[in-house]
Amino acid sequence: MAELLVISDDLSRTGHLVRALGESRSSCIYDLYGNGPTSGQPDLIVSDVKVLNTEAFRRLRHVLEQMRGTAVPYLCLLHDNGVRTLTHANLLGASALLSASSATGYLISTMADLRARMASVPASALKQADTALQFLCEVFRPGHLITPGLVDVGTTIVAEAVRENGIQTWIQVVQRFDDATHQHSLLVAGLASAFAAALGLSPVDRHHLARASLLHDIGKVHVPAHILNKPGKLTADEMAVMRTHAELGHAMLVGHDFDEGLLAVVRSHHEMLDGSGYPNKLMGSEIPDLVRLVTICDVYGALIERRPYRAPMTSQEAYDILCKMKGRVDLDLVEAFRPVEIAFGSRVPPTL
Repeated sequence: MAELLVISDDLSRTGHLVRALGESRSSCIYDLYGNGPTSGQPDLIVSDVKVLNTEAFRRLRHVLEQMRGTAVPYLCLLHDNGVRTLTHANLLGASALLSASSATGYLISTMADLRARMASVPASALKQADTALQFLCEVFRPGHLITPGLVDVGTTIVAEAVRENGIQTWIQVVQRFDDATHQHSLLVAGLASAFAAALGLSPVDRHHLARASLLHDIGKVHVPAHILNKPGKLTADEMAVMRTHAELGHAMLVGHDFDEGLLAVVRSHHEMLDGSGYPNKLMGSEIPDLVRLVTICDVYGALIERRPYRAPMTSQEAYDILCKMKGRVDLDLVEAFRPVEIAFGSRVPPTL
């Protein structure tokens, strides 16, 4: 398979682009509306699709599912900045978005950066991320009995990956997953594991914090898919349904030997110190420290994630927002989270 796969809806236009990049000898242009199945795996995928409508999105997603895997970076070239185009591009889980009108030199440097970034990721980290995702897909589903022993398996995978490769690498590999809910759970669990290490917690307490974080959004398995995967901001009614996940998750785990601290995290991770959170509008001392720790990881993780309606924030931008949440989150713990932010912030996520 060629080192570069370029997916195109206009072979002539894309041919000129590939020649300008100097990649013609090691590239393959895939006709989005003509080619059949492909084989092998490239080291970089670029989409040069001018009309990114619903049908193009469907076809692109299919090709990416077949060809991308976990280790292949994907650059999406944008021919316009319309809401529909941006929504579809973000839903495809691109490693980076770049205007198609960008200078050739900038495009070359962006491609080189994506290749270098993935080349630096240890194969073990990719394997651990894949294993963790497979675990969530098999375990976190309606009707499946979840026990502490079972969750310990997934927690250990995440904790070992973060300990061996660092939080920066863990975030990098997890951000490539398309499923937003699973991506978020793995991201927050990794952040919690790194946070626990920064706090100097004992191995037992580190595991406990990471396990609670991995389960914090378990109730979302009962939220309708059309709400959970909506490519845009939720309406007030949809948000009301989404917010039931905290109580639903708590109800799933009660009576299955989970400790009260973990159950509190699942139920109360959206509570705020000023009483503005949900589902019980807890205030101040009513919110345990374990919940406060997970809430910080949850908020920060959500901000650095790509959403259909916005690009991911940089580490510093996300941390600044946490700092501005005075009265809502524990600022002493936000300050203690700083080493985690610094560890991730040495790499700036790709933006538009």
